Amino acid sequence: MKSASSKIDASTLLTSTRILLFALSAGVLVASLYYVQPLTSMLAASFGVSVTHAGYLVTATQIGYVLGIVFLVPLSDVLNRRKLLTWMLLAKIAALLLAATSQNIYIFAIASVLMGITASALMVVTAMVASYAPDHSRGRMVGTVMTGLLLGILLARTVSGIVAHISGGWRSVYVLAAIVVLALLLMLRHILPDEAPRGKLQYGKLMASLGDIIRQEPLLRQRALFAGLGLGTFSVFWTGLTFLLSGAPYHYSELQIGMFGLAGATGALAANTAGRMADRGYARQATWLLAIASLAGWAFIGLGAYSLTLLLIGIVLLDVGVMGLQVTHQSIIYKLAPQARARVTTVFIASGFIGASAGSALASASFAAGGWMALCAVGGAMPLLMLLVWGKYSFDQRRLAQA
Repeated sequence: MKSASSKIDASTLLTSTRILLFALSAGVLVASLYYVQPLTSMLAASFGVSVTHAGYLVTATQIGYVLGIVFLVPLSDVLNRRKLLTWMLLAKIAALLLAATSQNIYIFAIASVLMGITASALMVVTAMVASYAPDHSRGRMVGTVMTGLLLGILLARTVSGIVAHISGGWRSVYVLAAIVVLALLLMLRHILPDEAPRGKLQYGKLMASLGDIIRQEPLLRQRALFAGLGLGTFSVFWTGLTFLLSGAPYHYSELQIGMFGLAGATGALAANTAGRMADRGYARQATWLLAIASLAGWAFIGLGAYSLTLLLIGIVLLDVGVMGLQVTHQSIIYKLAPQARARVTTVFIASGFIGASAGSALASASFAAGGWMALCAVGGAMPLLMLLVWGKYSFDQRRLAQA
């Protein structure tokens, strides 16, 4: 049997319009991880728990996402991706409807984990784009898809805040999301190729091969660590922002809190720029600049408790840094092990969202322990650690080159 990739014309599959649809898919799927953030006070009131406890629902979705990345995404290296995506999106719709009908926080938490697991379908889409994209434009194409993903992360807050405000409740957010995912499923089934399987499914060996890839690829290990630190600092901020804005001195509503996603969305422009820089061989320079931007963002965010202007400047800097770094990392890792891009994606994204899960939990814990400044200290430590590791690596590389 010939491989599916030999029968599929990449120029037909990856037209500009379809790349935009894949970017939209990534944004819609990842959004379900973040609808909850501006709704935490409403959920807390609805379920009779504290806002801090409701904040842990963000962690539940991210834990689910890591589970999906680790246990489902590697299947796309061997299975028919059209069928795999179909089943994952149907399960996504069911999870969203379960969330919409939840009567207590425990059912909602289960739905949150399921929403996270099924959101991992977006990485099946990303790995497919990386597989078919030509080498000279892979960074740009993956960067476009990642722009959609990052816009989804940020605008999810705005959308959920607006929908909850207009409808007067949080349940309509998840009903509307289920309808959107159904429409997305129909569009993707229309354009995705019906691939032949690319290998025999031996699930145990497939999972074991993840360890082999980690051992064999030092650059993957490095960039996976950076992904964890980047999404960790990102999650600390966006989980904690609700705590700051819902209390003194702001006392903002869910709608107003959701609108802050628009400020962060300006950072998504960095994703495409970073992809183009990587295609041109400037990944090293981009890593320095974007990590410094992330750290500088926290300096302004720390003063955000006293100044809305400084808070907004910090949001833009942090999001430019984190979003640009994610695409820079992916431009590097997708040059490794071309036959196993879904598993490379699994290692990278799982690391990122382990960091994100830890970040959301640390945001709740640090804010409860020491308020906004304690949260900022935790968030700022992550890009600082990234800079220290990257600096040591760069120094070691120069020393080896001079030896």
